[in-house]
Amino acid sequence: MSIKKILVSQPKPSDSKSPYFDIAERHNVEIVFRPFIKVEGLSAKEFRQQKISIPEYTAIIFTAKTAIDSFFHICEEMRIVIPETMKYFCTTEAIALYLQKYTVYRKRKIFHGETGKLDDPALVACMNKHCKEKFLYAVSDVHKDGACPLDNTKIKYSKAVMYRTVSNDFTADEPFDYDVLIFFSPAGIDSLLKNFPDFKQGDIRIGVFGVATAKAVTEAGLRLDFQAPNPKTPSMVSALDAYLTENNI
Repeated sequence: MSIKKILVSQPKPSDSKSPYFDIAERHNVEIVFRPFIKVEGLSAKEFRQQKISIPEYTAIIFTAKTAIDSFFHICEEMRIVIPETMKYFCTTEAIALYLQKYTVYRKRKIFHGETGKLDDPALVACMNKHCKEKFLYAVSDVHKDGACPLDNTKIKYSKAVMYRTVSNDFTADEPFDYDVLIFFSPAGIDSLLKNFPDFKQGDIRIGVFGVATAKAVTEAGLRLDFQAPNPKTPSMVSALDAYLTENNI
């Protein structure tokens, strides 16, 4: 069975130079970008149920732009005025720069790591330097419980759920005629089964990024056809390219 149409469960790249477009042209396939999940912020009413008082905190930790939007939306809805002394710690520079949408960017109050991870050495060192602050860590409803990289720092922190991942439902008249489905999170697999409870994989190929997503595929009783990252294909783009090269004759 030849591959003609591929669904990538992510938003369409804004950059016209995305390697996905090169793959589509090189392999003569159609790539459709259609997220299976979407993220939405909590309402103030929902946030209040956690019994967390934002004004009690002097520093906020962000790992995503969505967390920033949700935090400031909640503050606006609850009429909380964020003091100029509030400090912000972000896992990447891009997330830190996004704060300019809501506050004046000052190096003395906005800090960021380089690797995108909470245990980034530079970010950890920075948080430890400001360990007298009271930290609030903005997370999603699907964050991992248990051990957290912040436990290895000197800081005192609390987690606050500020946004959630929900299924991005398909409409009744939306075609679902794909030869390949590509997923990046277990939530995407959950959404597939929610939208299509009688889904039969048949000849449809499934590619995933990450161990957790691969596990979700097999636990759902589906066939996993290719996966990234691995030594030969470290990215989803390279894995898809390799799979098409090998199978789309």
